Amino acid sequence: MSDQTAMLQEGAPAPDFTLPVNGGNTITLSTMKGQPVIVYFYPKDNTPGCTTEALDFTQLADDFAALGAGIIGISPDSVKKHENFVAKHDLKVTLAADTEKEVCEGYGVWVEKKMYGKTYMGVERSTFLIDADGKLARIWPKVKVKGHAAEVLEATKALKA
Repeated sequence: MSDQTAMLQEGAPAPDFTLPVNGGNTITLSTMKGQPVIVYFYPKDNTPGCTTEALDFTQLADDFAALGAGIIGISPDSVKKHENFVAKHDLKVTLAADTEKEVCEGYGVWVEKKMYGKTYMGVERSTFLIDADGKLARIWPKVKVKGHAAEVLEATKALKA
């Protein structure tokens, strides 16, 4: 876990952000107060794990909507890449483009990674459940995709109970 993620504690206010989203609009987290919001960070559009995760959240989108919950997926990809990703897989989640990686850094998910002996900076797949008051209700660092969206849905239901 990065130092920043360690600083973000459950119960703390979620860092606010405004980012461009698919469809040519912007989304601001603080305007979504009054409802739970799932913010999930993922490395890259159209890669196997990221596609599975987006499809899993899409499959459960109606269940999240029934709870009044919004879902925002964030990666450093451009809005154009997000729009292609949404169209290709018929995604029903809002994807925000953090091309400057400021929100990723603010949430502590822009970290040093290693693959095949090379070190590089990238997104650590992480999910944040934000309650209706704008506070971090639950944090999932280093997410394993299989079953994750369902686990987030259960946590969201518990929040509403």
